[in-house]
Amino acid sequence: MQTAEEELLDYTMQEEEWDRDLLLDPAWEKQQRKTFTAWCNSHLRKAGTQIDNIEEEFRNGLKLMLLLEVISGERLPKPDRGKMRFHKIANVNKALDYITSKGVKLVSIGAEEIVDGNVKMTLGMIWTIILRFAIQDISVEETSAKEGLLLWCQRKTAPYRNVNVQNFHVSWKDGLALCALIHRHRPDLIDYTKLNKDDPLANLNMAMEVAEKHLDIPKMLDAEDIINTPKPDERAIMTYVSCFYHAFAGAEQAETAANRICKVLCVNQENEKLMEEYEKLASDLLEWIRRMTPWLENKSPEKTMTAMCKKLEDFRDYGRIHKPPKVQEKCELEINFNTLQTKLCISNRPAFMPSDGRMVSDIASAWQGLEQAEKGYEEWLLAEIRRLERIEHLAEKFKQKTVMHEDWAVGKERGLRRKDFESASLMDVRALLRKHAAFESDLASHQDRVEQIASIAQELNELDYYAAVSINERCQVICDQWDQLGTLTQKRRENLERAEKLLETIEQVFLEFAKRSAPFNNWMEGAMEDLQDIFIVHTVDEIQSLVSAHEQFKSTLPEADSERQAIFSLYNEVQKISQSYGLSTDLTNPFSSITPAELAAKWDKVKRLVPQRDSCLQEELARQLANERLRRQFAAQANIIGPWIQTRMEEISCSSVDLGGSLEEQMNQLKQFEQAIINYKANIEKLEADHQQIQENLVFDNKHTNYTMEHIRVGWELLLTTIARTMNEIETQILTRDAKGISQQQINEFRSSFTHFDRKKKGGMETDDFRACLISMGYDVVNIKKGEVEFARIMSLVDPNSTGKVTFQAFVDFMTRETTESDTAVHVVASFRILAADKPYILLEELRRELPPDQADYCISRMPLYSGPGGVPGALDYTAFSTTLYGESDL
Repeated sequence: MQTAEEELLDYTMQEEEWDRDLLLDPAWEKQQRKTFTAWCNSHLRKAGTQIDNIEEEFRNGLKLMLLLEVISGERLPKPDRGKMRFHKIANVNKALDYITSKGVKLVSIGAEEIVDGNVKMTLGMIWTIILRFAIQDISVEETSAKEGLLLWCQRKTAPYRNVNVQNFHVSWKDGLALCALIHRHRPDLIDYTKLNKDDPLANLNMAMEVAEKHLDIPKMLDAEDIINTPKPDERAIMTYVSCFYHAFAGAEQAETAANRICKVLCVNQENEKLMEEYEKLASDLLEWIRRMTPWLENKSPEKTMTAMCKKLEDFRDYGRIHKPPKVQEKCELEINFNTLQTKLCISNRPAFMPSDGRMVSDIASAWQGLEQAEKGYEEWLLAEIRRLERIEHLAEKFKQKTVMHEDWAVGKERGLRRKDFESASLMDVRALLRKHAAFESDLASHQDRVEQIASIAQELNELDYYAAVSINERCQVICDQWDQLGTLTQKRRENLERAEKLLETIEQVFLEFAKRSAPFNNWMEGAMEDLQDIFIVHTVDEIQSLVSAHEQFKSTLPEADSERQAIFSLYNEVQKISQSYGLSTDLTNPFSSITPAELAAKWDKVKRLVPQRDSCLQEELARQLANERLRRQFAAQANIIGPWIQTRMEEISCSSVDLGGSLEEQMNQLKQFEQAIINYKANIEKLEADHQQIQENLVFDNKHTNYTMEHIRVGWELLLTTIARTMNEIETQILTRDAKGISQQQINEFRSSFTHFDRKKKGGMETDDFRACLISMGYDVVNIKKGEVEFARIMSLVDPNSTGKVTFQAFVDFMTRETTESDTAVHVVASFRILAADKPYILLEELRRELPPDQADYCISRMPLYSGPGGVPGALDYTAFSTTLYGESDL
């Protein structure tokens, strides 16, 4: 790129070549004379003098040297005071030597031509001075002086109608461009809406008069000359327009400073808003967790299955309805936190530290505790439901067995205490003895039932049955009674055996009837008990086992019926004997209390209970088959959904380390993944519906799949969180790239380096790996002293919490901070100093004048009062305010 001096030299050489062709238009010469004379006088009047004839009054070199001293602020060599020609040439040479010393090469301009009053040479020399001292320093966006001045004019007049500045000649003929420049900076001086494009003379005169009166810019041109010249002189127009640039340079600087401050304040306001939103979202989420955790930790058991099923339904509603929105809020919270930290880092603000207890790690810890409570609560619910189911079954079974036993035991103790054998005949005693033998047989057959009653009571105690006290009392009464019956039975046997020696005959038929009817009666009672037994099964195999047992029982009914007929035939034989020998037909069997009528009634009941048992077993078989279909239906979906979620996780993981394509292309790919996940949600909801139906049917296990609903939920929530976090990471990289001016190639290089040294592939380089990465990038962290200090400094930036790992975002932030410039508190202080006109403080009216209303109010509300030297009432300390913005304590 050419230097400013080289540009000036090129431009001057082109002009001199044009002069040498002697093509100076008379109209241009007139315009240059007037413009250059007025320009020179605008500086000479500061020394108390002026010129009227530009080629005559510079001939002796005295005013020429004075002009250079005024515009440069430097002293030239002492002039020669003689009036001879050589004195004049010497003075002009001193002036030309000074111009040459400033890097300007004078082509074909000699002192003799100036002394001789050569108009073209004199105007060329003055134009060289104007270029060097009035135009050369004008540069916009690193353009040359002339292009910079033109670009400045174009930007300032762009919003105005009928103005199109393309050059420094015909673009200024209608006067609107000059009026637009004045109105842009001083709208109070000209009403632009009232100007007429068709009246260029009035426009030019108004602009020149206003500039001379209010802006201290002398009238360097005649409006008539500009209008009447087909192409006004470019040098004259540039000279006049440069005066406007210098007049408004201070306003330009203030406007730039104000824009810079507004940008900084907007960033700060946006960051504060994000901080407030994070704090509120974090507080709401933590409050919800605090409310839910005690509920999930409350494991107070209920007494009934209905109450426990209601708790299970409430827990299902929590997992299906209440928790999913909070999972989304937690994901949004993490994303907002990462975005905020990135914006703060990019704008050189201190990292955001949430209030105590509201860190992302605090929320993650609370969430982990919530999920642990969920798991424990669900396990407790299911275990408690199984316990209550078992308790209800056992309680009903205990009731049936105790009622049957108590019915059997009624009167038994009273009968054992009777003394009837003392006055009975031998036959009666033998009958009593046999009756007692039958009773002992009956008693022995009831031993199993008593033991079962005691075992059930023991299990109910172990299962913490709420009515265990009454169960224990009832069981104790039965056991005490049983012991008493055993004692009485033994005692009565001893008494009857003593009496048996006195007795010789006994009625064999009744005895046989008693012996056979008692077991048969017990068999029927056991059969009725089994047929009415309350069963509980959970699988098809278990119910099929009961069906098989029932079928086996039914196969024994013909044999039992034969036994029944045989027993009845014994009783019929008694009746025949009684009739044959004229005995009473209303005989009572002395050996048994069982009557044929009782046996017949019980046999009828057994036959009625058999089809009822068939129906119950078939209903339960149908229910278990339906449950098995539910298990297979759930397993078929779960075995597809589980691997699908794992595959998506692997695809997202691969995409996060894939360097192919731009960040936008990577983001598009992730959005496609996200849409696929959203479209797949219907499968999860269908699986949830099947799972709810399974739980409503109290199906607790499924051998057809290793996936539970909880596994699927956790995997789905992890998939949603992973895709959101990965997209946020790409958005953060785009934000970092655009804000810091980082190219896509640099982002890919950063990712490649990070992936190479992230050896364990856990999303974070360990300390030794990061040191190796730095060494590969040219950082001297090997030296024992200096290297350790430098490495410690870098680690404090990339791992401020000393976790021992460096994340990809921290790595990118460090690399961008090392390779790009950033605005700092020093830049903001410098901008405020411009607005404050170099004062160490700024006033309220200055802030309101230079900044938009909302930005000014923001500064005033936060800027402390100035307490330094030279302060005035109401002065504000912009230095302290700027350091606070960037979290610095001292500039």
